[in-house]
Amino acid sequence: MKQSSLFTKTIKENLKDEESINAQLLIRGGFIDKLMAGVYSYLPLGFLVLKKIENIVREEMINISGQEVFLPALHPKENWEITNRWQQEENIMFKFKNQRGKDMGLGWTHEEIITPLVKKFVHSYKDLPVYVFQIQNKFRNELRAKSGLLRGREFIMKDLYSFHKDEKDLDNYHEKAKKAYFKIFDRCGIKKQTFLTYASGGAFSKYSHEFQTITPYGEDEIYLCEKCRLAINKEIIKESNYQCIQCKNKDLKIKKAIEVGNIFKLKDRFSKPFDLKFKDKNGEEKIIMMGCYGIGISRLMGAVVEVYHDDKGIIWPKNVSPYLLHLIRIEKDKEIINKTDKIYNDLQKEKIEVLYDDREDKTAGEKFSDADLIGIPYRVLLTKKTLEKECVEIKKRNEKKSKLIKIKDVIKFVKEISK
Repeated sequence: MKQSSLFTKTIKENLKDEESINAQLLIRGGFIDKLMAGVYSYLPLGFLVLKKIENIVREEMINISGQEVFLPALHPKENWEITNRWQQEENIMFKFKNQRGKDMGLGWTHEEIITPLVKKFVHSYKDLPVYVFQIQNKFRNELRAKSGLLRGREFIMKDLYSFHKDEKDLDNYHEKAKKAYFKIFDRCGIKKQTFLTYASGGAFSKYSHEFQTITPYGEDEIYLCEKCRLAINKEIIKESNYQCIQCKNKDLKIKKAIEVGNIFKLKDRFSKPFDLKFKDKNGEEKIIMMGCYGIGISRLMGAVVEVYHDDKGIIWPKNVSPYLLHLIRIEKDKEIINKTDKIYNDLQKEKIEVLYDDREDKTAGEKFSDADLIGIPYRVLLTKKTLEKECVEIKKRNEKKSKLIKIKDVIKFVKEISK
């Protein structure tokens, strides 16, 4: 992509109406645009990041046998009345009537939709287990939408639902899902900062599991056991007598964090009201056990920015960066232009992701400033000085020193760093 072709522009100044780091940097860098509180448009650079995260999540869900579907966002009142959540969740769901006066709502979760759907197809123990996931826009009627992509009224989520013949099978899959989640966070570059956190299970079970990413800018407060790499949510710390649930260590560190995912053992909370049953080997009817596993795709994008930035801008981990390279042309010398164009075309032919700053109306300083703000992992520069040595200068976004690489070896070098 040539930067001169991007219809979006960067913003130099800090935004007065945005407090969170992720909103500041993503808007200023031209990744997202705020339509209203809690609702954002994803611009070309931001959409590339979003799709990278989405594909990582999708691959790991498929690796644990998930089958992808796409469920309606528009829900009938009747489904939610079956579980008594139409009134219980009065303040969460956006509700309205259609032209015929029928009550409807916009989905903020999908248990009421997936459970009766699975009931149409699953009848026998031979049909189980089943794992179904989707990646879709969700809607929450947040009283105070804030913190950029971390708490929105419209957001993108992956939710997976599992269906089992008994609790033992549910427990086994729960553990498998935990491992898959840490693979996702590893591939997104935030595994070291992300901890399995005990939280309230609500109506489902004693505990649920959250995945909390440590950052000074987080909204949540967790109590961290560094021995076990486990944490306890602030809401339930009193229940554990201020000690680690696993090793009983009382030396817990209080940390700010962002919740990036959660997993629940729903058990029969939704299968019972929908009468979701199966026949076992003896022909006896039994209730199906369920689990739910959520990751905020857009929230994860915001969390990565909260963790990886400096005073100049974003520092994208390479797996989720919109491009691997930021090729910058700062001189108007004809030979430099031709050589830089050739490098760009060669990279394109090799299908290497590159953003080429070919803009004629920007100074070198403005281009470097934009490169730091946008935060692509590697900056590539060709100047008269480097050309004399038949080299380009390559610099990592999070390092001060650069290195010279022979022009003829650029493709080889880039393939090595992209592994």
